[in-house]
Amino acid sequence: MGIKVAKFGGSSVANASQMMKVFNIVKKDPKRKFVITSAPGKRNKEDSKITDLLYLCRQHVQKSVPFDQVFEIISNRYEEIVRDLNLDFSIKPYLIEIKENISKGANTDYVASRGEYLNGLILSQLLGFKFLDPKDMIYFNQNNNLDVEKTYKTIRETLIGVENAVIPGFYGSSFDGEIKTFSRGGSDVTGAIIAKAVNAEVYENWTDVSGFLMADPRIVNNPKPIEKITYKELRELSYMGANVLHDEAVFPVREASIPINIRNTNDPDHKGTIIVEDYSDNLKVGKITGIAGTKNFTVLAIHKDLMNGQIGFIRKILSILEKYEISVEHLPSGIDTLSIVIQDCKVKGKLDKAIEEINQECEPNSINVFSNMAIIATVGYGMAEIPGMSAKVFTALAKENINIRMIDQGSSEINIIIGVESDDLGNAINAIYYAFENGN
Repeated sequence: MGIKVAKFGGSSVANASQMMKVFNIVKKDPKRKFVITSAPGKRNKEDSKITDLLYLCRQHVQKSVPFDQVFEIISNRYEEIVRDLNLDFSIKPYLIEIKENISKGANTDYVASRGEYLNGLILSQLLGFKFLDPKDMIYFNQNNNLDVEKTYKTIRETLIGVENAVIPGFYGSSFDGEIKTFSRGGSDVTGAIIAKAVNAEVYENWTDVSGFLMADPRIVNNPKPIEKITYKELRELSYMGANVLHDEAVFPVREASIPINIRNTNDPDHKGTIIVEDYSDNLKVGKITGIAGTKNFTVLAIHKDLMNGQIGFIRKILSILEKYEISVEHLPSGIDTLSIVIQDCKVKGKLDKAIEEINQECEPNSINVFSNMAIIATVGYGMAEIPGMSAKVFTALAKENINIRMIDQGSSEINIIIGVESDDLGNAINAIYYAFENGN
């Protein structure tokens, strides 16, 4: 029988009623052998995340301010969860120990990790699973990077003979034996590491949404869900602002060709979105997977007669931008023209000087600066198989009188990137979405 690793996010374990949903989900499928838990998230908009409260306790200690009231909120929250679950288990000794350690100046990583640690203890009691502390399995090296060899070796040795386990997410042990948290990706990274270590058939990431949508629902009314997406397509959409998994949470399972299934704890019968290495069918031919866009870009439109014959022209420009620590997002070009797409936040206070130096060193005929730009990516493997896909995008925008200021198509042919005025972002995404959706 295959193994499923199930990670539950903060909203999925925010209170007792949510934890009971987790209980039912895990018990419904005996393949769900290893469960990764986050710290309790917000129960409502006015609520606080436990991890934020723990950080606040640490800040109080640093400023020599009493933190009893803040920690009491944390204690009450956990004691309420245990009580509402009717568990024959006392969380109080663990809370007392943590409070004492915080008062003695425990480091930030230790303090931040205790939300997951306490939730792991509770969830293991609820499920009747073994509790495993990741500080004894997940290790960081002297450079604070994951010690890959030691980590996977220890996890596999630890799990020998373990039928089921709950493992808190977000942390492991530093080189000197202290608690160390992941800098990015949090509990998602822990889940991916465990999934790879046990060679899971799928890594389930349970949250409060039923997978990914083809477009931002704040822009497009009721966009269709994405049933299946490849890691490459996910990367393209996440770069353009789609709210998806962090790269570090994807890498371990992608490396092992383990699919990720994004599921909704509040709608467990929904299949969610499955993330795979590549498509094993032709369902995507002629279709797009998703559309994402974001604002706050600047485009430098550079014209130079006979540019294609001047060796090193583009290299010189890029060297100047590198000198001013300005990174380039896209670089579409023609025979005598070059467009350089830059994030606004990367050029503040630097652009005028960089342009002045480009004029001096490269002597272009003109440099035009287009600010207030938005970049939109239309993504899908099926785009490469059918002629006219780009024309469909451009026709949809023309019908809405949206002026395209830049066009770029990736060499992988899974995306078409366009630049429009920021004010046109919403209308452009809607136009593209419905142009394809009406034909799908």
